[in-house]
Amino acid sequence: MAIPHSSPFPLKLLAAIGCGLVTGVFFAFSTFVMNALARLQPKDGIAAMQSINITAINPLFMLALFGTAAACLFLAVSSLLKWHQPGAAYLLIGSLLYLVGTILVTIAFNVPLNDSLAIVKPDSTEGASLWAKYLTSWTFWNHIRTITALIAAALLMIALGK
Repeated sequence: MAIPHSSPFPLKLLAAIGCGLVTGVFFAFSTFVMNALARLQPKDGIAAMQSINITAINPLFMLALFGTAAACLFLAVSSLLKWHQPGAAYLLIGSLLYLVGTILVTIAFNVPLNDSLAIVKPDSTEGASLWAKYLTSWTFWNHIRTITALIAAALLMIALGK
């Protein structure tokens, strides 16, 4: 396979792998982690998710999530500047899907939900009420992140071959 001259091939590859990696993390939460937490007593589910939310903020996950975003931002701008190049549309749409559907959704929806959960007492009535709403809302937005990151990965992989 010839290396295209539009955007740096290693950056495209890194972005595609990053989108795939992030998809896997979100997919795990959408398919079994949240279901497992929902089966626990609310106080136990809340305590477990509070712990997950704290430990998720670590250098490796942040690098995967936001390093991929930085690569996608560069690729989106690059695709606009080199629109005539083959694969530019795949790069732009894939990058924007990741930036909007993964990063923006995370910041606008999942993080505020996590922040609300962080301050509630797991064994309180308020906690149990919040937990029921949290499970539904957080999981819905996580499904959105999973789907958009997956489609972004696929589009960036297609761009690799252009």
